[in-house]
Amino acid sequence: MKRRIFPATALGLALACGLSLTSAMAQTKWDLAAAYPATNLHTENLAQFAKDVEAATAGKLKVTVHANASLFKANEIKRAVQGGQAPIGEILLGNFENENPLYGLDGIPFLATSYADSKRLYDAQKAALDKQLGTQGMKLLFAVAWPPQGIYAKKELGSVADLRGIKWRAYSPATAKIAELIGAQPVTIQAAELSQALTTGVVEATMTSGSTGYDSKIYESIKYFHDTQAWLPKNAVIVNRKSFDALDKATQDAVLKASADAEVRGWKVSAEKTEWYKKALADKGMKIVTPAPKLMADMRQVGEIMLADWIKKAGPDGEAIVAAYRKSAPTATAPATAKK
Repeated sequence: MKRRIFPATALGLALACGLSLTSAMAQTKWDLAAAYPATNLHTENLAQFAKDVEAATAGKLKVTVHANASLFKANEIKRAVQGGQAPIGEILLGNFENENPLYGLDGIPFLATSYADSKRLYDAQKAALDKQLGTQGMKLLFAVAWPPQGIYAKKELGSVADLRGIKWRAYSPATAKIAELIGAQPVTIQAAELSQALTTGVVEATMTSGSTGYDSKIYESIKYFHDTQAWLPKNAVIVNRKSFDALDKATQDAVLKASADAEVRGWKVSAEKTEWYKKALADKGMKIVTPAPKLMADMRQVGEIMLADWIKKAGPDGEAIVAAYRKSAPTATAPATAKK
């Protein structure tokens, strides 16, 4: 019997096909659920994160970003990641304050009003956030602040009395609480639905960032943005713990490195785009208003009430986080005396 000799080209092809099949089988694919448009600063940051992960793992882990709540609605993403329907997702932390007060700390008006303060607040709560997510089968990868929050209204406001009875968009427990304290009517509307809600009159005023205002084309329905800079909420990227643990060590390290880079980049871009968003809104015909002193005083009082309530709900652990944040504040230094 003659031995059959495979031509070199056929053998090479067979080996190549085998290697290709092995590579395909080895690739892990993650669908990342995101709630905001593809052009939003957070979503653009997620897209770069996905590219970085794929490059660092030589394609072993591929992350696909599903923008604008196309995979899950904003308030469904956390549960989807927790339950494993999506291995990774981005959430607005403040949306989940009713589950645990820790998630809502950055939604308290006038507790942290600048990027530097917001970052210190995040540093003070980060370990506790990751621990809390861990109890629910998840891991915190990174978080990025939104631009500061202001009030969009159809007229210039002199005080919170001008907001009483108005239909107020509430996208989180904190913004619903603000509505309660100022006497407005809270209407639960997520970002992806905001434009239509404004157009149809379901919502008449809202407190959100310049970014969301621009993305949602608020300027088509509302002409006043009161630049209160009341707080900087954060989006957090979370991963299902089992999905993360299933990765090999090198891939895990690549994800963590890409996450660290995304966090630094995201905070930088958010800060840089803050003024750009306000200018873009003004170019669309919106009036950027310096808030009246009475309006600011009223809103600061709202913040004080909400902080006291938050500490009461969060208990000693929450009080310790706020204390650590305040302790980390830079101390003022006396100006140097000129030499004679």
